[in-house]
Amino acid sequence: MAMSGGKDDGTPMMEMNTTPLIDVLLVLLIMFIITIPIQTHAVKLDLPVDSQDPPPPDQIDPVKNRLGITATNELVWNDTPVTLNQVTQYLAQTKSMVPEPELQFQPDPISAYLHVDRVLAVIKDSGVSKFGFVGNEQYGQFGKADRMPN
Repeated sequence: MAMSGGKDDGTPMMEMNTTPLIDVLLVLLIMFIITIPIQTHAVKLDLPVDSQDPPPPDQIDPVKNRLGITATNELVWNDTPVTLNQVTQYLAQTKSMVPEPELQFQPDPISAYLHVDRVLAVIKDSGVSKFGFVGNEQYGQFGKADRMPN
């Protein structure tokens, strides 16, 4: 190590210069701080459960599910009346199943077009990949409906 300058009488001063030593230690400290992996702190919380209960498991068939719209514009999931919010939940649950079950859609011929359109928009937004229309043979005869839709 380098020696510091001497005294006035010409004798050398025998104290070590610590500046380079401190510089090296600071560089090593910075390198150590950079190489430490970032600590991920996890705080476990018991979050409140959503007020909308998930659909019962017996409502969703793992192979195929049938979604229908009656003549009175009522939604029916596997022959059980449901709301549009419940359909959204059912579709989200079927999307997460492996393999994804098939969704069969069957609107009544005299159900309101606007209602059918809303349901189709919900189905499209859910991202369901196995989708099909059922009962298309009922539309084979084109003409006026027996009664006007509501």
